[in-house]
Amino acid sequence: MLTLPPPARAATPAPAAYAFRLLAGMCEALPLEVTDGGHPTDTFGGTWWDTAQLTGRPEALRAVLDGESVRILNAYGHTARPDVAASRVLHHYLWSTGLLLGGPWYLQRRIPLIRPQELWIEPRTGTFAIAPGSFASPPGREASHAALRAAFAEFVTPLLAAFRPEIRRGPRALWGMAGDDLVSAVWYLGRLLGQERVAVREAAALLPDDTPPFPSGAGFRDLRGASGRSYATRTRAGCCLFYVIRPGEACLTCPRAADAERLRRLEG
Repeated sequence: MLTLPPPARAATPAPAAYAFRLLAGMCEALPLEVTDGGHPTDTFGGTWWDTAQLTGRPEALRAVLDGESVRILNAYGHTARPDVAASRVLHHYLWSTGLLLGGPWYLQRRIPLIRPQELWIEPRTGTFAIAPGSFASPPGREASHAALRAAFAEFVTPLLAAFRPEIRRGPRALWGMAGDDLVSAVWYLGRLLGQERVAVREAAALLPDDTPPFPSGAGFRDLRGASGRSYATRTRAGCCLFYVIRPGEACLTCPRAADAERLRRLEG
């Protein structure tokens, strides 16, 4: 596995805090609190588990899984199977981590150095809290791609191992989900900024084919609608199982979603 190089330039916590608060303010889909370096309970209340606890203590993982099950029931009136709840909360964790790492990289070519003890989740709400640290600023485009992939892979490896027995899928499927969520996070941010084509190019360069441990590349392609407009799309390598909760509302990048259905929803 790639190893994250030492930072070329370390920033003080203040710019990191600004970067994370900027992301939280921009991205409605990212529920995030930024701490002053202390434990989030001291500032925000609630019960928080950091990522090291989540991957090392069964009671922490159980609390997070139970919290996701309750949220699915409240939101959709659906009692989720244990593997579905586990898949959904892992997807939430991977996508959010991808945005926390990939957001500053996309905006500033700086990669936050996040330790597992510095990212917490509140099981009841699914909100994250992060303690701002420093950045790595690798020189050159290829170096920054490699460093971001390495930082993301290093952070999520224990998560995939912890969730694997709950989701009951093998390493290839789990790393497929991880790659999907890193690409999706960059794509989401670009769309949010009105820069979708730029973000598609960046995500495609970030995750080309043959980039272990990720089993496949970004794989973007275009769909052409009836009006002649082109839409960027891709097909996920790993399923998040949302279709089990809402059979008629599969994700637009779901392997189950045919191109005709994607176009119908994109143009509708």
